[in-house]
Amino acid sequence: MRRLAVRLAASVGRRLDDGSPFVDARLASGVRVHAVLPCVADSGTCLSLRVPNRQRLSLADWVASGSLSGQGASLLGGLVEARRAFLVSGGTGSGKTTLLGALLALVPPAERIVIAEDSRELRPDHPHCVRLEGRPPNAEGSGAVTLTDLVRQALRMRPDRLVVGEVRGAELADLLSALNTGHEGGCGTVHANSAGDVPARLEALAALGGMGRDALHAQLAAALQVLVHVRRLPDGRRWVDELRLVRPDPATGRCLTVPAIRFRPGAASVPGDGYEQLCRLVGGGAG
Repeated sequence: MRRLAVRLAASVGRRLDDGSPFVDARLASGVRVHAVLPCVADSGTCLSLRVPNRQRLSLADWVASGSLSGQGASLLGGLVEARRAFLVSGGTGSGKTTLLGALLALVPPAERIVIAEDSRELRPDHPHCVRLEGRPPNAEGSGAVTLTDLVRQALRMRPDRLVVGEVRGAELADLLSALNTGHEGGCGTVHANSAGDVPARLEALAALGGMGRDALHAQLAAALQVLVHVRRLPDGRRWVDELRLVRPDPATGRCLTVPAIRFRPGAASVPGDGYEQLCRLVGGGAG
């Protein structure tokens, strides 16, 4: 197992030995490989392979599989058409990247999408898409390409839509700055247990980039408009759970998430306080 892990790491130019006992890389086939050697894992060499789904799911596929209501599809389609900035939130394995890929397929083909990712996962069905991938440092500790680097380079490529596959650190500051300077329709994903937890999650990520709380909320209020939250149901299905608006609190200036609509499996959706504003944002696409 150790020999196999070392060969897989070497095939993509990565080092795996007692001096560097773990590796996370993407093989040429697109398979993600993660390996840990016995000096770290007491059970011996541990090898994990993550095989990407070759099928590109559309928004219609989400509806057909029972993971999204027709009304939800109409609202999400309007969100993309109206070029609103949004984040898809959810837990690990909830379908954030899959949903984002389906939404990017709705972008008009004449528009250029530039995607920055730590590890390449997004594969939108779109004819004009540039995918940038980060790179870890080599054995000498140099040559790293971070998400922050990629976002800054993406801004020089004249994107019609700037996409950060997963916001996880200092690149948040550059993304918010871009969304505040004319880059409409930008989007990405972020890990969060609920849509209401997203502002706190973004505060923690902004701190990694040296951005204070007040600066973050000032940028966030002007840059981000909608949150789309997804989760896994007990039966294993992925489910688009709710849409929320991002609004600043007049008293504190801190951003709050206002429920716009909640989707319930097998039942009618529940509009929230922000529903009418959401409909205006998406051009009336409430269905």
